[in-house]
Amino acid sequence: MSSAKEALLTTLPVNDPAILPPPSPTHGSYHWTFERLLSGALIPLTIAPFAAGSLHPATDAALGAAILIHSHLGFQSIIIDYIPTGQHPLARKIFWWSLRGATLVVGIGLYEFETNDVGLTEAIKRLWRA
Repeated sequence: MSSAKEALLTTLPVNDPAILPPPSPTHGSYHWTFERLLSGALIPLTIAPFAAGSLHPATDAALGAAILIHSHLGFQSIIIDYIPTGQHPLARKIFWWSLRGATLVVGIGLYEFETNDVGLTEAIKRLWRA
């Protein structure tokens, strides 16, 4: 009976300190600043085409790219926070590559929508009036 209980217990020490990565400004303050600037840029990019009444492909491309990058960074943060590398290395790798694949597919879809259809802001405008 005791051997069955021992198999359930962990063999890792419980109170070992976490291993910290070496400090890097690209993974710290620069990354955080870029995320905040991107989030702030989404506000005028979302409002400008409708407030000014001008629909331009460059505005559509900037809005589509900003939404895509913002979403990618947000899902990347979720993966980093909730799928630890030490406990689930295979799951983390699967989610990383799934995120990259989804970002690529959505990017291609946005490009096709911008070039072969009405564009992002015109589609939102039409949906709003429908």
